[in-house]
Amino acid sequence: MSNEYLRIGEAEITLSSDRGYSVVIPIALRRRGARKAVILPNGEGWAPTSWNDAPTPLQLTLARGTRWIDRLASGEVDSITALSKLEGVERATMSRCLTLTTLAPEVVHAILEETLPPELTLMELSTGTPMDWQEQRKRFLKR
Repeated sequence: MSNEYLRIGEAEITLSSDRGYSVVIPIALRRRGARKAVILPNGEGWAPTSWNDAPTPLQLTLARGTRWIDRLASGEVDSITALSKLEGVERATMSRCLTLTTLAPEVVHAILEETLPPELTLMELSTGTPMDWQEQRKRFLKR
């Protein structure tokens, strides 16, 4: 190593004064529900581990929205307002959850498989969401 400094791709390796090595690898941390994802400089991200089968907050929100839409569709309750009172949930929160039930099947699959871009949030998925599934695919899956 010349000049006590070496660069390999995005990584920097330097020789410290105590003759040890210091390695600097630029990464970005992104929130993914309750989890944090490490994103490498080349854009590669974290893959879910098979041992962690606890549902993510986004998966739980999708499940809640699906359960609530079923209650509305069955006639058990006649409005979102009535359902929000019954469930003890703010109407706006319930509306965001219900919006997830209108997502394209590929987007729902990405939620369930934890393969959505890690920077996508519930707010992005539920605010101003186009009804056209092709537009949803472009907006949410092609980042």
